[in-house]
Amino acid sequence: MADVKKIATREAYGNALCELAPKYDFVVLDADLAAATKTGIFKKQYPERFFDCGIAEGNMMSVAAGIASTGKPVFASSFAMFASGRAFEQVRNSIGYPHLNVKIGATHGGISVGEDGATHQCNEDFATMRSIPEMVIINPCDAVETRAAVEAALLHDGPVYMRFGRYALPILNGEDYKFELGKGVLMADGTDVTLVGTGFMVSTCLEAREFLEKEGISARVINIHTIKPIDKDILVKAARETGALVTAEEHTIYGGLGSAVAEVLVENHPVPMARVGVEDTFGRSGTVPALMEYYGLTAENIAKKAKEVISKK
Repeated sequence: MADVKKIATREAYGNALCELAPKYDFVVLDADLAAATKTGIFKKQYPERFFDCGIAEGNMMSVAAGIASTGKPVFASSFAMFASGRAFEQVRNSIGYPHLNVKIGATHGGISVGEDGATHQCNEDFATMRSIPEMVIINPCDAVETRAAVEAALLHDGPVYMRFGRYALPILNGEDYKFELGKGVLMADGTDVTLVGTGFMVSTCLEAREFLEKEGISARVINIHTIKPIDKDILVKAARETGALVTAEEHTIYGGLGSAVAEVLVENHPVPMARVGVEDTFGRSGTVPALMEYYGLTAENIAKKAKEVISKK
């Protein structure tokens, strides 16, 4: 995928806000990170609809809740670590409990934050946000899906948590791509094993599929862009037809995509399964390629896990 165009999903998020602004009436809040979250793109074009709440994420979420309670949708943006961690109480009590139309744009999620290190590499946000009743969680795999996801979030009645990345990702979807909230996407078909990825790891799963094909193994690849509510139908169908699954996420293996998929399978169609993700440890500073290698978030490791689960069928 070296020749494929690459764009960071945080960049696509900022662009999407600007694109949607003439069509929808909403405001954008940020916590003194507009240059990094890319809401600064929106601020430049629509300054009267942008509010910087300073380095006070909890307060920003409360402000977002207050505005949303008047009937106006709000995008509240910060790094994933702060949006899901520092502001958890306000997100739960002020946004989740009253079921308000606040769309949380959380950037810099996962290990791919790179040199910023463990304090900023949020690998726990899916787990914390999944625990909030009726919180929708979206993790797009590329810029095209990001644009569609932002509009879908805006149209959804209720709170939404969206995770965007700092690292540029390959464009996997065409401009005719149709986003359906809560519906997984079949990226490639196969019969021997299913690779289930989200966000950054979707393109890595497609690379893993190429490794497996060289060994005569047919792998199905599914993109789960909506981690909650998760698409049970596509997962159960894959389990029945391929008999083995591997999940891959830029998140701890506890409480995120792997846990959500395991919950679906154990209740509906148990099959051999493996989880690729950060294994009960914190992040560390380093280049993105080096970190992905260190934590096993690679196509080679996904392919290895795929062969292991196939052997257990």
